[in-house]
Amino acid sequence: MSPAPYPALEATLVGLLGLMIGSFMNVCIYRLPRRLSPVRPRSSCTTCGHTIAWYENIPIVSYVFLRGRCRGCGSRISVMYPIIEAITGAMFLGAYLLYGPSPLLLARLLFGCLMIVLFVIDLQHRILPNAITLPGIVAGVLLSEVAGPGWRSSLIGLLAGGGILWAIAEIYYRMRGEEGLGMGDVKMLSMIGAFLGWKLMLVTLVLASFSGSIVGAVVLVARKESLKYALPFGTFLALGAITSAAAGDGLVAWYFGLYTP
Repeated sequence: MSPAPYPALEATLVGLLGLMIGSFMNVCIYRLPRRLSPVRPRSSCTTCGHTIAWYENIPIVSYVFLRGRCRGCGSRISVMYPIIEAITGAMFLGAYLLYGPSPLLLARLLFGCLMIVLFVIDLQHRILPNAITLPGIVAGVLLSEVAGPGWRSSLIGLLAGGGILWAIAEIYYRMRGEEGLGMGDVKMLSMIGAFLGWKLMLVTLVLASFSGSIVGAVVLVARKESLKYALPFGTFLALGAITSAAAGDGLVAWYFGLYTP
């Protein structure tokens, strides 16, 4: 029997795959908020329309050799592109080391990619596209039976996640007469519940609310913004969800361990 592939080689290949997926995610981040197809036409410069050749689209490497500028017109290329590629590559590598080759690895990689895309889109545009959240809900439920947490926990997480935020939004609207949360946040938490189950969905909501409150307080003081300043809650949900996916079970065990006699 031949020896198993060297683990370092496997990890490297997974990381490189993450870089390539990150390049495609950049396309999604730019096009989906503008209701454009992420597949067609080919990528081009948003300033001059120069069609990007394959050798100009190598993750991180092309950005460095082009010195962050379009080869056609010389306009600056956003540094966000190599950052997203690097983060996605690191996420792929970290997930591989954490979960190993398994159905859970595939589920977590898909989930992580969705969270990164939603994080950036909500931060930039204050929207959470249905093109991501609705198929994500379906994918989460379907994958739950082979990768966990099981279809019951997934469905409860889906319904409870959406129900909690919808109830909060409805109460706020009736009390203040204006929207406090969008339906995009509701659908995003439903998707998180579908992937992670109801327990980790609750951990996500707690982490997102806590981090959002801290950032909101800092913005309020530093920039003297109105209390009506719109924070991109989907961005905090994404951060909370990624943390919950990687360490949520440990956080729950730690929390309840504090109260164990």
